[in-house]
Amino acid sequence: MTDAVHQRIADIVNSNDVVLFMKGTPLFPQCGFSSRAIAILDHLGVAYETVDVLQDQLIRQGIKSFSDWPTIPQLYVKGEFVGGSDIMMEMYEAGELQQLLSEGGVASAN
Repeated sequence: MTDAVHQRIADIVNSNDVVLFMKGTPLFPQCGFSSRAIAILDHLGVAYETVDVLQDQLIRQGIKSFSDWPTIPQLYVKGEFVGGSDIMMEMYEAGELQQLLSEGGVASAN
C-alpha cells in the first residue's frame, strides 16, 4: 500500500474521536458485522464517524495493512485501533468499551 493511502487513513483516524471503517453506511450496513458494530455504537450513544470502504478500494485494502488486521469493520477510538465487531461485542459485554469511551472523553451523540 502506498504511503499516501496510509496518510489518508491516519488523517481520518486522528481527526475523529471515534471512527468505524465499515462496509456500507450506518443506515444501510452491507454486512452483518458492520451492522452489529453500528448497533453497539448507537446503543452507547456516542458521536462517531464512518468510512464506507466499499466506496474506495484503496482505503478498503489500505486499512488492513494500516492496522495489521485482516477484516472489516475496524473501530478506532482517539487514534487507537480497538478491533472488529467481535472484539467490540466482547468489550461491550464486559463494560470495557464504555469505560474506554468514557475515559477518552468521547462526546455523546446529540
